[in-house]
Amino acid sequence: MGDANSSPIDEDLYRRTKALLEPGEIELNGMIVHTEYDGSEDVQMMQATIDVGEIVAERAGHDPRDCYVYSGNDDPDFSSNQHQGLTLEDEEFVWECQQLLRDGSFDVVIYFEASADHEAILEDVRNLGFEVTGVEGT
Repeated sequence: MGDANSSPIDEDLYRRTKALLEPGEIELNGMIVHTEYDGSEDVQMMQATIDVGEIVAERAGHDPRDCYVYSGNDDPDFSSNQHQGLTLEDEEFVWECQQLLRDGSFDVVIYFEASADHEAILEDVRNLGFEVTGVEGT
């Protein structure tokens, strides 16, 4: 589970993230990005989400400038802290995430197509200064 360079794993969060990757229409991998942002730092949390989403987009073969974040504010199927990265041209799925406030700080559970370079994504997110736990689909 996870990798040697990640922070201590929250087993419940890891299991819940793994369940999101269960086989569906597309194969998925994911990660849990651990931040120090508390509930009052939602602007910083959203910027971190955008920065991580841009990494995923690039490693999945998309130009991040050709993608946007859909927050589903008008969609009853979305929760308040759920976001998707979609391509501008055809609204193709790039990534989806949940921002979870746990134990006083945000964790971002993000998943993306398994064809993206998972290890490179994890390394790039670490280079942003975040602790990250990789979660691979089956």
